[in-house]
Amino acid sequence: MSGPGALEPKGVVRLERPLSMYRGGVLHEAEIAYESWGELRDDNLILLFTGLSPSAHASSSEADRSRGWWEGVVGPGHAIDTSRWCVLCINSLGSCFGSTGPASDNPATGEPYRLDFPALSVEDIARGAQAVVEQLQLPRPRLVAGPSLGGMSALAYALQYPDSAPNLALISSAVSARPFAIAIRSMQREAIRDDPAWAGGYYTPGHGPVAGMRLARKIGMLSYRSPDEWRERFGRAKVRHDVPRGAASFGIEFEVESYLEAHADRFVGSFDANCYLYLSHAMDLFDAVDFGGSLEAAFDRLRTERALVLGVDSDILFPSDQQRELATLLRDRTGARVSEAILPSPQGHDSFLVDLERFGARIADFLDEL
Repeated sequence: MSGPGALEPKGVVRLERPLSMYRGGVLHEAEIAYESWGELRDDNLILLFTGLSPSAHASSSEADRSRGWWEGVVGPGHAIDTSRWCVLCINSLGSCFGSTGPASDNPATGEPYRLDFPALSVEDIARGAQAVVEQLQLPRPRLVAGPSLGGMSALAYALQYPDSAPNLALISSAVSARPFAIAIRSMQREAIRDDPAWAGGYYTPGHGPVAGMRLARKIGMLSYRSPDEWRERFGRAKVRHDVPRGAASFGIEFEVESYLEAHADRFVGSFDANCYLYLSHAMDLFDAVDFGGSLEAAFDRLRTERALVLGVDSDILFPSDQQRELATLLRDRTGARVSEAILPSPQGHDSFLVDLERFGARIADFLDEL
């Protein structure tokens, strides 16, 4: 593949060189899945990273008409207007949607890696993306962007390849995870590992820890949305009114329970348990301080010209003061022109996925500045 314009709408890149992992180990014949939208030119590439569980399918296209995780933000005429910009969305290394991860076959054995997969770091997700850019001979990204884990991945990309990330968009993200976020993800991982069907990580594909994954998803949902939204949306509404007075009922009675159950049903079977463990742990391990010993030293490495930092006031997973911290570091240590906003959305951490009008308007304004 040579030169701008040759990027396929959907593909998997088998890396020609071994990929050295940030915390040790090497992956041979690693593969990175991606999707793209828009016509590639010399100066219009947006490198987009995802959150923990999505694939690279950010938006529908002729190659895949199903609804994407950022449908309404990415596409012709949307905030990230693909009639102007070429968007390359990377499926994270370690995931289970086409990129090499614990569920992939180890070329040395022909069996799934499972827990033989090397320790995964957010830095490795960024390294996989850079390997794709280099192997496909793509121009330097004009913007590196991502929400949640994707924002961490974008920052890790900039810290490792400062000359390749002139502009950043960090959405509902942070320089590192706080104790509350670590505790939530630790509980999720424990729920998976305590399920006997996890089998120490060596379960048969398709027969993994269903109960553990269901509980992990429910725990996660408690942190993705805000208490105010739970109250406003569900109150104390019930789905059952036939429970006899004095009877002990431990099944689903309230609508909020039914909501969590539905999300768990959709999640189970769509995501590999070991992949979830690795990606979740990588989020906890990431700390920009590792690049120089302090946040100030880390951000001194960057060559950022412009940056967008967005969050919401109801996010309990990555609170708004963490967005302000990012913006301040970018402004004070890099001299970048920083656009920041803490948006008044009641939908918590997941706001970037559902409150598209608020987020889209800010993203569109920022891209107009570029």
